[in-house]
Amino acid sequence: MCVGNFIETNSEVYVIAEIGNNHNGDMNNLFKLIDYAKDAKVDCVKFQMRDLNSLYRKQTLNSQGDDLGVEYILDLLEKFDMTFEQHKEVKKYVDSLNLDYLCTPWDIPSLENLESMNVTQYKVASADFHNLFLIDKIIETKKPFIMSTGMSTEDDIKDVLNHIKKNDNENFAVLHCNSTYPAPLEDLNLRYINELKKLTTHVGYSGHERGINASIAAASLGASIIERHITLDRKMEGPDHAASLTFEEFSSLVRAIRDVSKSLGQNKRIVSQGELMNRENLGKSLVAKCNINKGEKITSNHINVKSPGLGLSPLKYQDLIGMNAKRDIEVDDYFISNDLTIKKTIKKDFRFKRPYGIPVRYHDYVKFTKIFNNLDFVEFHFSEKDLKKSYSKDLPKKSNLGFAVHAPELFEDSRLLDLCTEDKQYRDFSIDCMKRVIETTNDLKDIFSTQTNPCIITNIGGFSMDDNVDNDTLEKFYENFNDSISKLDKSGVNIVPQTNAPFPWHFGGQRYQNLMLDVKSIERICSENELQICLDVSHSSLFCNHARIKIDDFISKIGHLVAHLHISDSRGTNGEGLQLNDGTSNMTLICEALNKHCQEVPFIPEIWQGHKNDGEGFAYALSELQKNL
Repeated sequence: MCVGNFIETNSEVYVIAEIGNNHNGDMNNLFKLIDYAKDAKVDCVKFQMRDLNSLYRKQTLNSQGDDLGVEYILDLLEKFDMTFEQHKEVKKYVDSLNLDYLCTPWDIPSLENLESMNVTQYKVASADFHNLFLIDKIIETKKPFIMSTGMSTEDDIKDVLNHIKKNDNENFAVLHCNSTYPAPLEDLNLRYINELKKLTTHVGYSGHERGINASIAAASLGASIIERHITLDRKMEGPDHAASLTFEEFSSLVRAIRDVSKSLGQNKRIVSQGELMNRENLGKSLVAKCNINKGEKITSNHINVKSPGLGLSPLKYQDLIGMNAKRDIEVDDYFISNDLTIKKTIKKDFRFKRPYGIPVRYHDYVKFTKIFNNLDFVEFHFSEKDLKKSYSKDLPKKSNLGFAVHAPELFEDSRLLDLCTEDKQYRDFSIDCMKRVIETTNDLKDIFSTQTNPCIITNIGGFSMDDNVDNDTLEKFYENFNDSISKLDKSGVNIVPQTNAPFPWHFGGQRYQNLMLDVKSIERICSENELQICLDVSHSSLFCNHARIKIDDFISKIGHLVAHLHISDSRGTNGEGLQLNDGTSNMTLICEALNKHCQEVPFIPEIWQGHKNDGEGFAYALSELQKNL
């Protein structure tokens, strides 16, 4: 269902701030409420339009024979209702803020006026839920509409829904609602939201209770639209104010709803990227209890279970029993998936119009450079311990390959590299760590003598624990990074900060990233420090998903700054480093953008666990990329 700028999904909630007549006839109040709603980060602001002469009987307007409650409401409407010209002025202002304008027509002349304003959707008040004359006129506009169900019985709701569906119309939503102001919590009956979802597709909640907890609960029950009234002061004249939220309350509600909608997920068990990391770091593997010769039948006496979880899962224990070993296996070696299947032949020869490499560690350099022919370079992924040990026993004395290095993210005492932090002692420590990386990189040039100015890919820091930082702190991050980079001797190397994901995984848990995300941040860091970047396609795709911008547009704007590429697939806003075709990135579109804006820039397939089974993951990614890159 499309409502304004919103397309309903399983993971988002459309939040409506109902202003109605809470401006109390004061246009300054009204515009202030619109600004408050914008600052609270709602999706839509809602109003009401009435033609009193069409809406009420003449006797009622003349206070002849109706109840006191009706007279009270009419008195308020005559004082506070906006004119048609004021509505047009308000819609123009709302549009300028990129908010959705929504209005409830209480009568058919008001609907006709709104049609002349080219509104994009309508709201049907609870009081008109039974008014099929008005509903049919709204259906004729062929625009989406939202209906509140306050004051209606279950039979009423079923009758109205059946009437609408006879028109073969599914572009509407129904809001569970209790129409008392404020509504007692014990009367809200939120579980009926689940019953409404059995009757129709698009279900939300219109709340008039005190506070925000019940509305948050409605979102947790799957309400895809939440509507609440907003006020400047709950003590103002009029019945709606007591059931309304102040700016602070509305802001808290929106934040909580966004958190809830992110957390709801799908109706199936999904192992997150962070869990997969922790499964390997903390889990168990099947390992060899003793040396096993190739061809020897594997028995229970050959198998042990030990950490970490980098090898075959203990769930595969029975599958392994009785297999003939396909290779010589040393004690404590992992059993791997290839021990259960016929070993796949990895395609060794890849050719691209740009230099390509693969990620390696010291210990697997020789193996992978034998497996992959035509490599142009390797990218050493350092751990903190790699900076302390000699590489001479693992590497050849000379190599014709080029090389790059990826600086460690984690150093001793579980400290993440952070060149931006406000903690000076921590930042000095990070600067010293980078100096060690530079020193090791320059030492490697003795072996890889054909490589000049090797790239050092690094995450520069600038993350935070529970939320993104404010602008003042962000400004200090920039200043601190500039100071940190000025203290590094960059001669002979090319330090290239990596583009970041909005919610990076650290220690198998999530953080918030503040720098090297958007084009503005990237350009500023590069221009102020004369740097180039490593474009991590997966990270930047996650950011583009989060920011709702197109990845090819993003690449077109930062392509001139790219010195190095990491390529892998991604999903959502935190599924990074995925195998190609396992995520949701449009890799064809991405490759087209890279070919246009990052020509001849070297790349590696940075596939998470791509090195397993003799590099099967790298080989598959390279074979897929060879189609377009």
